[in-house]
Amino acid sequence: MTQDEMKKAVAEAALEYVQSGWIVGIGTGSTANHFIDALAKMKSRIDGAVASSEASAERLRGHGIEVMDLNSAGPLPIYVDGADEATKYLHLTKGGGGALTREKIVAAASETFICVIDETKQVDYLGAFPLPVEVIPMARSHVARALVGMGGNPVLRENFRTDNGNVILDVHGLRIMNAVELESEIDHIAGVVSNGLFARRPADVLLVGTATGVTKLTA
Repeated sequence: MTQDEMKKAVAEAALEYVQSGWIVGIGTGSTANHFIDALAKMKSRIDGAVASSEASAERLRGHGIEVMDLNSAGPLPIYVDGADEATKYLHLTKGGGGALTREKIVAAASETFICVIDETKQVDYLGAFPLPVEVIPMARSHVARALVGMGGNPVLRENFRTDNGNVILDVHGLRIMNAVELESEIDHIAGVVSNGLFARRPADVLLVGTATGVTKLTA
């Protein structure tokens, strides 16, 4: 089974958690795109979706699924999204696609967070994938210096702006053994909007697509 086939299988497995009449929170990225495509098969049974990025919203609308604003949708029963890295503790690194802040908001507003990954994203500890940090542009250098002080090597993501109009520093060289503490520490740097660690609010269910099927981890 190819990596893309694993992503498709795990995205379709997440449909089992979606109930009729729900508004579904949806993330961003290749696996989330497979989930959007799968969700289209049952679009008549759901009331709509809240998207974490403009790209996902456009894909949802392309399938004829109503995209709602989180402010009007209220608390969500479920949020489905992928990750760049995930541990057995259901701590995640996200933001490779640049939508980390909106993803974190929708996850926080959801009762259940279902994370869908293929087995290449499952790791013993976070850090091999550079940690994205969304930064207000005027604070870029200040934040970068603070991140260097934490032992990281921040690199500006070239020619990229988030949907919020901000820049991203991708932090290389971290071996993250204390994800909850580091998430808070980075968030407290003036000028940081959010960072890609999802540890204070981890996933509730981790579905992993493997060559032999889909496995499940729970908190």
